[in-house]
Amino acid sequence: MKQKDIAALLDEPACAHNKKSKSGCAKPKPGATAGGCAFDGAQIALLPIADVAHIVHGSIACAGSSWDNRGTRSSGSRLFRIGMTTDLTEQDVIMGRGEKRLFHAIKQAIDNYQPAAVFVYNTCVPALVGDDVEAVCRAAEERWGTPVVPVDAAGFYGTKNLGNRIAGESMVKHVCGSREPDSLPEEAVREGIKVHDISLIGEYNIAGELWHVLPLLDELGLRVLCTLSGDARFREVQTMHRSTVNMMVCSKAMINVARKLQEAFGTPWFEGSFYGVRDVSQALRDFARVIDDEDLSQRTEALISREETRIDQLLEPWREKLRGRKVLLYTGGVKSWSVIAALQDLGMEVVATGTKKSTEEDKARIKELMGQDAVMLEEGNPRALINIVHEKNVDVLIAGGRNMYTALKARIPFLDINQEREFGYAGYQGMVELARQLVLTIESPVWPQVRTPAPWAVGASTAESTSDQEVVA
Repeated sequence: MKQKDIAALLDEPACAHNKKSKSGCAKPKPGATAGGCAFDGAQIALLPIADVAHIVHGSIACAGSSWDNRGTRSSGSRLFRIGMTTDLTEQDVIMGRGEKRLFHAIKQAIDNYQPAAVFVYNTCVPALVGDDVEAVCRAAEERWGTPVVPVDAAGFYGTKNLGNRIAGESMVKHVCGSREPDSLPEEAVREGIKVHDISLIGEYNIAGELWHVLPLLDELGLRVLCTLSGDARFREVQTMHRSTVNMMVCSKAMINVARKLQEAFGTPWFEGSFYGVRDVSQALRDFARVIDDEDLSQRTEALISREETRIDQLLEPWREKLRGRKVLLYTGGVKSWSVIAALQDLGMEVVATGTKKSTEEDKARIKELMGQDAVMLEEGNPRALINIVHEKNVDVLIAGGRNMYTALKARIPFLDINQEREFGYAGYQGMVELARQLVLTIESPVWPQVRTPAPWAVGASTAESTSDQEVVA
């Protein structure tokens, strides 16, 4: 990828705060490439497309521990969970065999799995050597008749966020618009209800939480052509250009996709969240607003009224236990503000939130929710997090899996909110699950046990006290 292409991806016109100077290469930090490079961002953005063979063209280290390394769920194909790599060695580089290995890897993936398509992720070593990945992909597609899509996202190009945008750029350039949507099935036709086609961008179906939302959209007559990329299929991504409206779930990742679909096909889009009762209701209202269908608007308000009443009743016992509890939220991107709204719906107080991967729009929303004096953490090293917990009397730390051991060693209740989690918190029903998990975490009987001094420590201090009294006497 050329430097001008990287600069174009970083210069995002759809972002209201697109004013700062940007560099394609982030300043390196020790260990920063572990989950932070452009390749990592590109792969996790597209990996949930379930019926695609995802081939990492590079050394075995780039493939990592590929099996189930993301908590996304699929309603069908499990091909996306199989890690595939060309496993380049020093000899391959020296002898110039990289392109040949890639060509044979594509053939093997097609022969063994018959995927709907093959995605090839370029990494640092072949990018430095100069492998022509796009040419190999074109040749393989012509040879076997299966779409082969190059994703040029070498790690040294920049950060994880840049990789997300490169992934979206590849979909717009090579996939979107290459197929028309299927006709609406007869059994899906309902009298008096006009069906509108929509797409969700930046929704990854972590722990299956997308499935909490789909029944609501189905009831309203909103057919999801594609979710980029949670529980998606290649043929669905091909039809995104026919959406009536797109919802941007995570602007940090793929705002360029929404903008380019609007420029090319005139598809309007809005940004929203499915975390928290208020935000779910607002997202449904925004669909009706942008589509501008009066009947849809009326049915949307009726559904919201019904669901909010139902969920309020289910949440009330949990709110009684959570009201007034203090939370330290350390995450990033859309979750840095959307989860705040969900926690506030439960009556909890968020004392600080992480913003390491948040946009300026995300930070503006945080201030709307928490006030202008909101504590926003750019860097959350273990000592800083623990200090805030003690200073603010925090009841629970909500963060990603890499912070779990920090919390447990400090005897702080911890709830995983990132991609590795096993529970879905989106939609109205997801709020009940979030409340349940918070109560189970905070009220776990393990905390009084681990915070109580050990019996031998109590005995030793008592003995020392008695001894001191005897000396004084």
